[in-house]
Amino acid sequence: MNDRAALDLLVSQGPLTRTQIGELTGLSKPTASQLLGRLEAAGLVRTTGNVTGRPGPNAQLYEVNPDAAYVAALAVDPCGITAAVADVTGQVLGEERIGTDAVDEDAQDRTARLVAAAVDGALAKAGLARERLHGAVIGTPGALDPQTGVLRYAPHLPGWQSRTLREELAGVLGVPIVIENDVNLAAVAEQHDGAAQDFDDFVLVWADEGVGAAIVLGGQLLRGATGGAGEIGYMPLPDAPLARDGDRSAARPDAGGGFQRLVGAPSVVELAREHGVRDARTVGEALADDGVRAEVARRLATGLAAVVAVVDPRLVVLSGEVAQAGGEALRELVEGEFTGLALPRPELRLSNIGGNPILIGALRTALAEARNTVFDTA
Repeated sequence: MNDRAALDLLVSQGPLTRTQIGELTGLSKPTASQLLGRLEAAGLVRTTGNVTGRPGPNAQLYEVNPDAAYVAALAVDPCGITAAVADVTGQVLGEERIGTDAVDEDAQDRTARLVAAAVDGALAKAGLARERLHGAVIGTPGALDPQTGVLRYAPHLPGWQSRTLREELAGVLGVPIVIENDVNLAAVAEQHDGAAQDFDDFVLVWADEGVGAAIVLGGQLLRGATGGAGEIGYMPLPDAPLARDGDRSAARPDAGGGFQRLVGAPSVVELAREHGVRDARTVGEALADDGVRAEVARRLATGLAAVVAVVDPRLVVLSGEVAQAGGEALRELVEGEFTGLALPRPELRLSNIGGNPILIGALRTALAEARNTVFDTA
């Protein structure tokens, strides 16, 4: 327990002296010295210079040894895969983007080959061999059904519905694999690095090409019996056609149904054209129009009211392309529309994660998995 406490402090607070570690953990100087000697011998910590400019002998600084473990994080979308490789401290060393056209559609084991290409590209940029990896976390639309092992709620990802997907990917990479819902990973990023820090009960609503939510209660992700908790894109709402037989395609705004049809990125662009903004090609251009922005806010508020009435979170975080493009102006309109729609009134915030929140959440999860194993000195 003392070893893990010291290692967690070194990860979160950077290089520390023996005295600082003792003060922060409550350990005596001899115990702290023994602890650091043990961790150094195990290859988990290393010295990194001295504290200077103070009276008395210069104190040595200790840090977590970055070479103790390396992890891969991947974010999957219909157009390709983004992979990042980081050391156990969380420092990203290499990143690679592979399009779905990198491997022929008819190729055998196409999905595994795409994943391997993305990871190998990131490893090459990091100057590492695949054997150095400790584990990998992959964020995908949909979720693995814990009963069947099949990726559900993601019909737009051909090749990812194999019943042995996790085993196939673990075999090609040679490391343990975690496959997680992409919006759940975005919530992990918000909880650790973004708008949901210090919140144990919140909902992240993702409005992008696809629409979904991540529900965090008591600090834990709510997954559901089949991994489908938060699939609000299918949620039936007024003015939206029903989504039947899993039809929630993001490829065309006139396909699918439910909440996805109201606030998905293609539908927002289509709405702008209905409002006379004929030259709108992007969500940002569509939401620049006051009328479009007001209508999207009304639609978002209606869907949020249904979620809040069931979950009653303290916070709702708006994320994804639609929320980012609409910005604070859209958030304020949603907040105004929300008045009177639901009795609970959670705080409403925009995501403030810089970079790809799915990739950041995957990296956070991969690091937690690696540290739980590598930092166990029992």
